[in-house]
Amino acid sequence: MTGKKEAILGFSAQPDVQDAMGHWRRWLESERNVSPHTLTAYVGDLATFLEFITGYHARPPSMNDLGSLGPADFRAWLSKLANDGLIAASRARALAAVRNFFRWLDRSGRLHNPAIGGLSTPKVKRPMPRPLTVVDADRLLEESEKEPDEPWIGKRDRALFTLLYGCGLRISEALNLRRKDAPLGETLRVQGKGRKERMVPVLPAVTEAVRAYMDACPYKQGPDAPLFVGVRGGQLAPAIAQRQMRDLRRMIGLPETATPHALRHSFATHLLADGGDLRAIQDLLGHASLSTTQRYTDVESEQLMEIYRAAHPRAKQTPK
Repeated sequence: MTGKKEAILGFSAQPDVQDAMGHWRRWLESERNVSPHTLTAYVGDLATFLEFITGYHARPPSMNDLGSLGPADFRAWLSKLANDGLIAASRARALAAVRNFFRWLDRSGRLHNPAIGGLSTPKVKRPMPRPLTVVDADRLLEESEKEPDEPWIGKRDRALFTLLYGCGLRISEALNLRRKDAPLGETLRVQGKGRKERMVPVLPAVTEAVRAYMDACPYKQGPDAPLFVGVRGGQLAPAIAQRQMRDLRRMIGLPETATPHALRHSFATHLLADGGDLRAIQDLLGHASLSTTQRYTDVESEQLMEIYRAAHPRAKQTPK
């Protein structure tokens, strides 16, 4: 053991590695502006890696030890993750975290180890977005106000779901809005992943739904209070919003893929189907990479093929 600091951080490493990790973490927070969720995941992945190296070499690693690691050491760690049952996506994220740390060590002049750069990232098959149809999205918004016992809660749910579908927000982005941020004008400023801000246009239907909810909400709090609140007036939890959606989809017979995030998928897919520009949709969604947005072109192509197979006379003929 190397002392109290190691016990607090929860991993085995020599003081020079712990010091470097602290500086790396602050760099992620202050300069890279990563989200708290990403920061926690990256720090946890790196701690797990250091624990593995401690066991693999029978001693807590120092900076010199990290600098001398070879490809076989990194591959052994990835194999251990796979044997422990981690899926490819989790292994890819862990590798990204450790690779980020080593690149930062290199750029900051602390050590140079090219071995990790030669590793292949585990292949991750990203699930295809499952949007609602236009008809189902409209039906969900219409019915969302009718289910809850308290009328104001129904208006809250309709406002939230209309905002997700009408502006393409992530559920976390919507629930983090304050009352002063209420989308009552023509645009809405959204803080997305990595604390990056973007502007999205606000449809009149969104403004109308949010205004109706705010008028009906019994909690008239200050401008910095949460926009969407629970039954006791605190910020609405994502789990509650997901439960409301789950109850609603069961009531009106929608598939299990009808989630709050599916409304964001629907926003993008329906814009694309109606001729929306891919790069404009990327900006509206706050995607850092165009390749992430391009998944929606696959959805559109798949839907076109389903229409073709269902409607074209030749497609419906059985081969002899």
